[in-house]
Amino acid sequence: MNRYDRQISLPEIGVAGQEKLRQAKVLIVGVGGLGSPIALYLAGAGVGTLGLVDDDNVSISNLQRQVLYTEAEVGQSKPLCAAHRLQGLNSEVNVETYPFRLDPQHAGELIKRYDIVVDACDNFTTRYLLSDTCHALHKPYVYGAIQGFEGQVSVFCHGEGAKTYRDLYPDKAGMLRMPPPSRAVIGVTPAIVGSVEANEVLKLIVGYGEPLSGKLWTIDLRTMQSYIFSL
Repeated sequence: MNRYDRQISLPEIGVAGQEKLRQAKVLIVGVGGLGSPIALYLAGAGVGTLGLVDDDNVSISNLQRQVLYTEAEVGQSKPLCAAHRLQGLNSEVNVETYPFRLDPQHAGELIKRYDIVVDACDNFTTRYLLSDTCHALHKPYVYGAIQGFEGQVSVFCHGEGAKTYRDLYPDKAGMLRMPPPSRAVIGVTPAIVGSVEANEVLKLIVGYGEPLSGKLWTIDLRTMQSYIFSL
């Protein structure tokens, strides 16, 4: 148990919590800027099975923030490269790869195999699909989004009176008509926001703390102001 001694020593986790982590199955949709810290910290914590969904290849412009990858992997599949890196970090973790874009045809069948779904994507269409599918299947959905120096995190489809992505952004048609948001971002923004998402996943698995169910956490890294709003 030496690998996990530091977190097992926490009374909120202990041996029982570590066993819950070992048995957990978490699907990460997107293994880019947000997906990198999420996947690394969940693998490091000993989450038993990680599923990685992404249809993209590594590019040189990714490396400013997507710390799962190296220059030698440019042009290669992100999920396959990420799996290699994660199993190098923790060989006890089972990593399943899905090198395609999630769509309505695959979403239900894939999501039902996992306990928790984590949003590390970058588009509204996928977020509505994740929220609707998780709501139908009663699967917790950990949401995160970033732009520039700002980010936000919530937990949907979980707990009494569970909220969904549609409670945050009810006008799907209006959202999809909007021009794509700017992709400008400093590398530490996904590092911080992705780490908060990973913490929400660990909370849900182990049962410590108070998940962001029905709440929205935001941060502005220029001022370090953060807020929690009720949805």
